[in-house]
Amino acid sequence: MSRLTTAQARHALASAQKSGAGVPAYLRWVNRPLGGQVAVIAAAWGWSPNGVTALSATFGALGVGVLAGVTAWWAGPVAAVLLLLGYILDSADGQLARIQRRGGPAGEWLDHVVDGIRAPLVHIAIAIHLLRTDAALWLVLMAALFSALVSAWFLSQLLAEKLLPKQPRDASDASAGILTSFVKQPHDTSTTYLALVFLGLPLVFAVLYTALFAWHVLMFSGSLRRKYVQLAAL
Repeated sequence: MSRLTTAQARHALASAQKSGAGVPAYLRWVNRPLGGQVAVIAAAWGWSPNGVTALSATFGALGVGVLAGVTAWWAGPVAAVLLLLGYILDSADGQLARIQRRGGPAGEWLDHVVDGIRAPLVHIAIAIHLLRTDAALWLVLMAALFSALVSAWFLSQLLAEKLLPKQPRDASDASAGILTSFVKQPHDTSTTYLALVFLGLPLVFAVLYTALFAWHVLMFSGSLRRKYVQLAAL
């Protein structure tokens, strides 16, 4: 595909941008806008969406590698930066596909595969880091359980989207959309990445990580019940 000018790319993105209603706060107001800027640059440079996805996966792999392989205090902050950069690129690939009108099942599938691998690997890497730094065994086990939980939630959401009828979005109540964005924020992967900044402070990280795990357990339990009731009613 021929390269677009920056102005053309911005115009194409503005006319094909997704609604942010109900999306977690960081994703809505930080990650998507930054991903859009990257997508515009990528379009001007002639990059492909799959190439951006591959770059996102590379940053994610580097972040996971730092977490699992480095025990120094700076491992958490560096891993957080790498994972957040990967997250920006994860948002950019879809926006680039819309700019270039190259979206399709293959690209969406690849994007979901990368997400499905990266999410549990982050918690497995956290478990390895905690084990190597002589953290409490219960915290290590919780990180391992966290990896299974995020995988199960990811699969549950994908299957529900496939099996349940499409529901139109109601964007009439902007304030409710804003509230929902903040309520959903702990579920966004950026919250886990930002918590890694405190990995070198064991007590602070343990409190934050435990609270995040407890929130996921409660919300996932409610989500499972809600989806089962919806599916059973079909």
